[in-house]
Amino acid sequence: MKVVVGLGNPGTKYAGTRHNVGFAVADYLAAAPDCGPFRSKFQAGIAEWKVGGETVLVVKPETFMNLSGRAVRPLLDFYKLTPADLLVVSDDFNLPLGKLRARAKGSHGGQNGLRNIQEQLGTDDYARLRVGVGQPGPGEAVDFVLSKFKPGERAAVEDAVAKAADAVLVWLRDGIEACMNRANGPPPAAQPKKPRPLKAPAEVETTDDGVTKPVPPPSVGGGPGDRPPEP
Repeated sequence: MKVVVGLGNPGTKYAGTRHNVGFAVADYLAAAPDCGPFRSKFQAGIAEWKVGGETVLVVKPETFMNLSGRAVRPLLDFYKLTPADLLVVSDDFNLPLGKLRARAKGSHGGQNGLRNIQEQLGTDDYARLRVGVGQPGPGEAVDFVLSKFKPGERAAVEDAVAKAADAVLVWLRDGIEACMNRANGPPPAAQPKKPRPLKAPAEVETTDDGVTKPVPPPSVGGGPGDRPPEP
């Protein structure tokens, strides 16, 4: 059994906000035809999904973001699972809009849902997938993450949610390293230096006194020297 937790805040007030992009990924996954409906349990909405014969729990905590660990910890304890069976999907305002970043473990990076999960589990050794929601101005982080995406941002967000769901599938089937390769992408390849254009060798002639000098290019446009001799 595996657990995929999408972070967010419950209620229509927060639907469509930047902080709820983890919920959006969970909803995307739960729309699969072989996934059941969300049912409330362990202070979370939980949907059971069958992937390649394995049961996957798609989870949306109902505790509000700052207390997400209170839903995650009892769930893992009940099913006797370890943090190695867990993937958490969250927003990240330190990443550009639509950028994905997967990690096998690490700090919460200031994301309060991840912070509380780390506190409840007593470890940061669990996989996480962050979705960039754009970057706020100085001192605007709280209002920014609770704001809705602008119309011009929605296409990028929808694309990021679909790609994040694809990365989750890779994690389920092939593990976190493969998920990181899919989500993070390879480092940009070094661009080869363009060769400098070669100059055409100049034609030269040697005068009677042994001096070498370039041959002047032929005149264009019918100068006096180009006229045929008069009969």
